[in-house]
Amino acid sequence: MVSIKKIESYKDYGKCLCITNGVIEAYVTTDIGPRIIRFGYVGEQNILCSNRAAFGPKDDKQFTDFYGENKRWENLGGHRIWVSPESYPETYYPDLEPVDFDITENGAVFTPKAEKENGVAKSLEIKMDADDANMQVIMRVKNISEKDKDFAVWGISVSEKGGTLIIPMNTNDTGLLANRVISVWPYTDLSNDRIYFGSKYATLRQDEKYTKPIKLGFDLNCGTVYYCLNGDIFCKRFDTALPGGSYPDGGCAFETYTNENMIEVESLSELKTVKAGETEVLTESWSLCKKPCDADFKNDRSIDEMLEKL
Repeated sequence: MVSIKKIESYKDYGKCLCITNGVIEAYVTTDIGPRIIRFGYVGEQNILCSNRAAFGPKDDKQFTDFYGENKRWENLGGHRIWVSPESYPETYYPDLEPVDFDITENGAVFTPKAEKENGVAKSLEIKMDADDANMQVIMRVKNISEKDKDFAVWGISVSEKGGTLIIPMNTNDTGLLANRVISVWPYTDLSNDRIYFGSKYATLRQDEKYTKPIKLGFDLNCGTVYYCLNGDIFCKRFDTALPGGSYPDGGCAFETYTNENMIEVESLSELKTVKAGETEVLTESWSLCKKPCDADFKNDRSIDEMLEKL
């Protein structure tokens, strides 16, 4: 059974709403954001990064000229809704104001202030299963401008450092044609030992001793990735890349970024022309399980053996 309670203060994030079924719990900020700032088994480790002090603000002249004096953007950590393609300062909306929320039977809907400067309004909904380690995260972005807008909904889970992300790559036989998209950002060093590419899996390890970031994108027919953190596995499922569909950043339905502080687990909806008044939706399914055995994250067979036991 899902229960919901108000938290007066969580770390340095202020008021939150706690949604739990006794197995897992999710904390969502309501003084700022919204961010899903905690996700984990009840009383156990937080899968998401909640170290607000690790992230500096963006508040340069270009930013304040666009949004207004004394406005700033903070990463905050946790899970957030963005809009792709990324652009500055438009993408970096200063969402540091109170969030409206409505409690539902098995979760809640969180509605921040509309982004009039960008012509969009966002909402975040959580639907938690009654008695297991699963929940849905539903992200909606409405075009509130008077013109058509081209965008994709972008769900970004800023996750706790110290784990390894498993990305099952496309393995379908396409004959003489390519069977996968891999996008690489210019600051990424593919020879760095945080990265592994096998024939079936790619993995990315978060390592706090590296300050140079890495960002990669994939199309992903399977629509499933796994973040292994200590003894837990965070599984994120999302819509698979549609054949012939248009996706941001060269065709990516999934992206990941890491630096010394965290690793991001990101899904993206199809890049569409959204008419005035219409809403685009991205749904992720989150689940947690205990890691069934150790694995060598630079060996496809070892990864297979672990995932087969889930």
